[in-house]
Amino acid sequence: MSSRKITLADYDPNWPAKFEAEKLHIANSLDDCFVDCFHIGSTSVQGLAAKPVIDMLLIVSSIQTLDSRQSALEAIGYVAKGENGIAGRRYFYKGRQVRNFHLHAYEPAHPDIIRHLAFRDYLRNNPEISKEYQEIKKRALRGAKNSSELYVASKDPFIKKHEAIALSLAQKRRR
Repeated sequence: MSSRKITLADYDPNWPAKFEAEKLHIANSLDDCFVDCFHIGSTSVQGLAAKPVIDMLLIVSSIQTLDSRQSALEAIGYVAKGENGIAGRRYFYKGRQVRNFHLHAYEPAHPDIIRHLAFRDYLRNNPEISKEYQEIKKRALRGAKNSSELYVASKDPFIKKHEAIALSLAQKRRR
């Protein structure tokens, strides 16, 4: 069981600015390895309650180059966790007891990029679905008894269902 308390906070209108400031720190630290960075996760959806941790999707020129520059991210407070269960990704977090940022790094062609962005955009464009997701998150939090694993598992059916819809819509738009 996680030693960190799981909390949900009401939407904070400062989250986008915090993301932009952190994106700049990362871009300056990684130099030419940095390709782009996107605000993802619940903190990127206006009005949605979220764990107060900003999720960032970092696109890098290559994972090998990122690995060689890991110390640059460590210098600005990030802790490296390697792939952390997802092939082709590098995961970092910032903040020891209270995490402020989660950084998910991929090369440009990784399929998780479109999945993350499609789900984010789907929630942004469908406030009724976003509200439903918020209620599911609140129920999951009550039932999880501070277990990250239970919290994630409780949300998973909703996320999988709506990610599939979001990806389908994104593919139709790209045609």
